[in-house]
Amino acid sequence: MNRSTVATDRVASPRRIAALALPALVVLAAEPLYVLVDTAVVGHLGRVPLAAVAVGGTVMTLTAWLGTVVAYGTTGRAARRYGAGDRAAAVAEGVQSSWLALGVGLLVVVGLQFGGGALASALAGGGEVGAAAGQWLRVAAFGAPGLLLAAAGNGWLRGVQDTRRPLAFVVGPNLLSAVLCPVLVYPVGMGLIGSAVANVIAQTLSGVLFAAALVTERVALRPRPRVIGQQLVLSRDLLIRGVAFQASFLSATAVAARFGAAAVGAHQIAVQLWFFAALLLDALAIAAQALVGAALGAGDEAAARALARRIGRLGAICGTAFAVLAAAGAGTVPTWFSSDVAVHEQALVAWPWFAAMLPLAGVVFALDGVLIGAGDIRYLRNLTVAGALGGFLPAIWLAHAFDLGLGGIWAGLLLFTVLRLVGVLLRLRTGGWAVTGAVRSEPRSAGARV
Repeated sequence: MNRSTVATDRVASPRRIAALALPALVVLAAEPLYVLVDTAVVGHLGRVPLAAVAVGGTVMTLTAWLGTVVAYGTTGRAARRYGAGDRAAAVAEGVQSSWLALGVGLLVVVGLQFGGGALASALAGGGEVGAAAGQWLRVAAFGAPGLLLAAAGNGWLRGVQDTRRPLAFVVGPNLLSAVLCPVLVYPVGMGLIGSAVANVIAQTLSGVLFAAALVTERVALRPRPRVIGQQLVLSRDLLIRGVAFQASFLSATAVAARFGAAAVGAHQIAVQLWFFAALLLDALAIAAQALVGAALGAGDEAAARALARRIGRLGAICGTAFAVLAAAGAGTVPTWFSSDVAVHEQALVAWPWFAAMLPLAGVVFALDGVLIGAGDIRYLRNLTVAGALGGFLPAIWLAHAFDLGLGGIWAGLLLFTVLRLVGVLLRLRTGGWAVTGAVRSEPRSAGARV
């Protein structure tokens, strides 16, 4: 075995992948786990406060989604610079994405102070829930700058393959908030607003910690509009891709609702489990972003390709493991979420499709991470939009037209996953994604459209 082969195997080693994926998994899980604590605390205040947090939390989830877009866009760019041996330039990408995050966060604060009440009322259908949700949302909005700064910080620190600080900067504030939330809600007597204040404290503290990490790097902190503009282009493509996902899943829920309350309840159970599996598999995708970006930045195309193969296999293994667990729990898991027998029966209709999809999804999510790390965002955007418009959306509305029930909806989701799988495998085979250098530039011969 020659020296280059040994070096490539070292870059793509399972230990190195795990060293990035496992801390990322903890960071990814911290926020959902805190939301569960928050929901449990507020739930004891009564039905109206719980519904208010559900409505307001839906809006803040969109802000968290913007944060994911910023983080993913930053990781690949920072990783390329880092792989090229220029750590200062990698950190500089974090500086500019942090300015972008701060700007967007402040816009969210201002927008929700003026429009948060009306938005919450519209979502809740007015009444007590709408009024309470508006109050919660106006306070919770002040956490948006910190939330987005933390997302940008996660992006550049993953890019330079620092997994220790993101773990501390996210988990620590969330643990603090989990303690503060019941204290502020009950003994202090703030009620529902105490939950929002605890959120703001955690998110702001996390953002400050990530911003302080930038300061300690001793790089120039002034904004550079040209770089921010380049990051906006990446964010735009990731946003369009995300909108395609959102439109598809909203349509699926709308169609499921037309099949009755039991069907939409069962669909919700399966979708939330699907999202949970996606969250876990995203940890592998994040490792792929950092490692592939660094390999291409270093000019090591062979290592990037080896990483893609190994991460794809690991995705298949993880997805298959989830599928086995899902199949084993078919008769039990739905009962954790509902005591309604009709819901259980409908869940069993969706379940075979859900379990069959997981091994394929494991590969798709992992290889999505490879292409994001390579900066091949435009291709992923076009592939996702084409899969949604040409596969998922027609399939689920045909399920409605021909009364195919949940089986038809989940067959549409399987089709969407298969189309994405074929698309990413074709892209990896053609090699148009593996562009080396500290900054990605599209080769003229490599098409970026589907």
